[in-house]
Amino acid sequence: MAAEPVSCEFLRASSAKLSGVLRAAASNWAALVLAAVFSFYASSSPDGLEKVAGEIGFSDSAKDHANSDFALADYGVDGIENERFSVGIAGVIGVVATGAAASVLFLALRRKKIE
Repeated sequence: MAAEPVSCEFLRASSAKLSGVLRAAASNWAALVLAAVFSFYASSSPDGLEKVAGEIGFSDSAKDHANSDFALADYGVDGIENERFSVGIAGVIGVVATGAAASVLFLALRRKKIE
């Protein structure tokens, strides 16, 4: 008994799925590399709230927030002495955490396939 030939539609669908997976993988790697390399070069200027607090004059009364002793506080990883590496790792952790949260949300909200 001979096997049935594979239809062109199946091959096109498989190719499209693979192409989408490769595109997603390349995008993820690009985001990780950009976070690791360029997060050190992000602006070190104070954000809007800090700037206004300094202009108005109440920045001296600021207190540390509840998570100030957290390992990722102040845009770096606590315990890593090299600032460039610390900030790069924090950027990668941020990308991974954001991707994981988005994936969980996407999977929770996706529509079920109707057959």
